[in-house]
Amino acid sequence: MTSPRIAVVGAGLGGLTLARVLQVHGLPVTVLEREPSPDSRAQGGTLDMHVGSGQTALAKAGLLEEFRALARPEGQERRTLDEHGTLHHHEQPADGDESMPEIDRGQLRGLLIDSLADGTIRWGHGVEEVAGRSVRFGDGSGEEFDLVVGADGAWSRVRPSVSEARPAYTGVTFVETGFEEARHPELASLVGNGSMSAYGPDKAVLAQRNSNGRIRVYAAYRGPRDRPVPEVLAMFDGWAESVRALLLEADEPFETRSLFTLPVGHSWTHAPGVTLLGDAAHLMPPLGVGANLAMLEGAELADALAAALTTGPDVDAAVSAYESVMFPRAARLARFANDGLEALFSPKGVKGALRLFEELHR
Repeated sequence: MTSPRIAVVGAGLGGLTLARVLQVHGLPVTVLEREPSPDSRAQGGTLDMHVGSGQTALAKAGLLEEFRALARPEGQERRTLDEHGTLHHHEQPADGDESMPEIDRGQLRGLLIDSLADGTIRWGHGVEEVAGRSVRFGDGSGEEFDLVVGADGAWSRVRPSVSEARPAYTGVTFVETGFEEARHPELASLVGNGSMSAYGPDKAVLAQRNSNGRIRVYAAYRGPRDRPVPEVLAMFDGWAESVRALLLEADEPFETRSLFTLPVGHSWTHAPGVTLLGDAAHLMPPLGVGANLAMLEGAELADALAAALTTGPDVDAAVSAYESVMFPRAARLARFANDGLEALFSPKGVKGALRLFEELHR
C-alpha cells in the first residue's frame, strides 16, 4: 500500500508532535516551515506540560523520558500577590509531583525537532495559500498532497481553506521583558522556583522562572492595544516597589504581545484533504491549555491516520474521526480559558484571580 503524502504546515509544538508520532508509526511526513532555520527567532518563555495531555503526547512520541530530563518539577511553585505585595496564595508541589512540570518552550521544540528524521522539515518554505490538497508557496510554486494539516498558529494561512473565522482582540495585552537572576537575586527570590503573579484591578505583573538563570516578566493590562511602554509602566505607579522593580530593573527590550482569540466553539464542515490543529483551529488565551492541547491533537491525529491506514488508505475517515473529538473538547477548554481571562483581568483584582484558582482546585 502506498503511504499518503502528508504535509504539516508549521513547525510549532503541535505540528512537530504530529510529525514525530507519524514517524513512530512508520509513516512519511513533510513539515513546511516559513522560518529559515530552527534558531531564527526566540521561542518565548516556559510551559507547564500536563499529565493527560502534553505528557500523553510526549509518551506517544517516545520522548517522555527525554522530556523529564529537561523539565523542572520545582517550577510548579506558584505565588499570588496583590498590588501592595501582600502574598495571598502560595502553592508548592509535593515531593515527586510531576503533574505539571515546567520546560522552556525552546527546549521542548528542540527535543521534537531533533527526534525527526533528517530532511523532514523544509525550512524557509512559507505557505501562502491552500486550496483543497494544493499548497502554494511564497515563490509562486505549488505542490499536491493527500492531506494538508494547518499547524501554523494564530494567523494560519491554511485556515481560510476551511473557515472564514479570524482572530479578534481579547482586550488584554501583555508587555514582555526579562532579566538575569545573577544581576538581581533579590527580585528572583520574589519569583521563587516557579512563577509569581501580582494582580490589581484590570492589570497584573507576572513573572516566571526559565532555565539558564533567566526570569521572564510581563506587564499585563486590559485596555487598548499598542500603548507606549512608558504609558504601560506608569499604570503600575503606586504598586509595591518590589513588584514594580521586576519591570523597572529588567535588562531586555520590551515587546508588546496583544492577546487574540478565535470564537469559542470554532469549527468547520469537514473538507477532504485538509484539517487544522492547535492555535490554527482554536486560538484561546494563554492559561496553560494551548500548547498541551496542540500536542495532544497532533498525537491523536497521527494515531487516527495510522489506525485507518492499516485497513486501507482512508485518510478522510481518520480526519473526520479526529475532528469529531477535537471540536467539542476545544470548545470546552476555550470557554474555560476565556472565562479565566475575564476573571484574572477584572476590576476585582486579586479577588478575581483567587476565585478562579478555587474553582480550578474544585
